[in-house]
Amino acid sequence: MNNEPVDIVLEQILAELSTCVRQVAAANLALAAEWMQFYPRIFVAGAGRSSLCMRALGMRLMHLGKTVYVAGETTTPAITETDLLILGSGSGRTVSLLAIAGQARRQNAKILLFTTDSASPLAELADHRVLIPAPSLKNVKGMSGLESVQPMGTLFEQSMLILCDCLILGLMQSMGVTTAQMLARHANLE
Repeated sequence: MNNEPVDIVLEQILAELSTCVRQVAAANLALAAEWMQFYPRIFVAGAGRSSLCMRALGMRLMHLGKTVYVAGETTTPAITETDLLILGSGSGRTVSLLAIAGQARRQNAKILLFTTDSASPLAELADHRVLIPAPSLKNVKGMSGLESVQPMGTLFEQSMLILCDCLILGLMQSMGVTTAQMLARHANLE
């Protein structure tokens, strides 16, 4: 680990995370939370590590009592105009996600995007964007010049996961859902 003690690296990562998430517009997060609460069915999608973050968000939304599907799974139904699609893509250019977003757009579903690039093709398709100023997979610097000691899109993915967890906590409060209620919905076939 580049010969630095773990505690120094940990402090660098925590400082990066703090700087990054504090730059995300609160109004963008508030609207994302409103949409997550309002739409009866939510579809989530991402690629690579962003997919893992979107699946984690989908799991917690299900624990809140929402009906959630992961795009591309065999049991995922058709998306309709009354649904919300939430995408996570640092670059905003992932071909598979562009295809998913295009289909959602043709069905008049709402699209919410977590991204680093407000001018990307996915950002143009999205109805609402939560811009995270982290470097993406291919860009060394993020919006506002934020750099990371971590490789590729790691800071984006970490920031997205933390922001999504913050949204879940806010939704718990606004929907009056307790941890015990969420636990009762947790998978029990494990």
